[in-house]
Amino acid sequence: MRTIIVIPARIGSTRFPGKVLAPILGKPMIHYVYDGARESKIVEKVLVATDSSEVLEVVKGFGGEAILTPSELPSGTDRVYAAVRDLSAKYIVNLQGDEPLIRGTVLDTIFEVLFDTDADIVTPYYKTRDKREINDPNRIKIVSDKRDYALYFSRSPIPFERDANSTIRYKIHTGIYGFKRESLERFVSLPQSELEKTEKLEQLRALENGMKIKLVEVDFKSIPVDVPEDIKKIEKLLTKSSK
Repeated sequence: MRTIIVIPARIGSTRFPGKVLAPILGKPMIHYVYDGARESKIVEKVLVATDSSEVLEVVKGFGGEAILTPSELPSGTDRVYAAVRDLSAKYIVNLQGDEPLIRGTVLDTIFEVLFDTDADIVTPYYKTRDKREINDPNRIKIVSDKRDYALYFSRSPIPFERDANSTIRYKIHTGIYGFKRESLERFVSLPQSELEKTEKLEQLRALENGMKIKLVEVDFKSIPVDVPEDIKKIEKLLTKSSK
């Protein structure tokens, strides 16, 4: 097996406990994420990594694959590694369990860049001038170098716009990470970093330790479910797209 997508699905989310099982138009959110992952034309296996027997049974109930992992793991990526440790996958995509609108084309783009890059990690973003998104701490902003390698991720609006007439478009992160196997192994061997613990962003562990993160602009505006109110936004979009 060369490629795998792992969906970390911890039951005890701080802001929205149990959100991976939250119903969206009568179907649990994790089902939407799993189906989106299965749309990938490149992936050979999709696996949910959870700390909950309830999530495990729900995934198996709709025909998906899942594995139980320890509840005390410090991050979603640590959970991904626990799931693939004994598997032979060379390229691993960590797809957050709160991305019910994810499409297979986005995941295939991550795999394709991952196959050819010199970076350790590949992750997507989109650009916006929407002030609500820019100022929302749940939307992660990125600054990068001229080759689109990440310099920093933050919940704060970065860069700071000193001049009122600035036209810069902000890069908004989408919660997907592509790892080469050796990069994933290195990442989980590192202790949590101070910046990671401060911002509650695990990708900062990689940057603080000199790992290279390649950014990829995609034509996909992520709408992750962070709080219960986000469910209504997702349902509205799904209902509209089905008409």
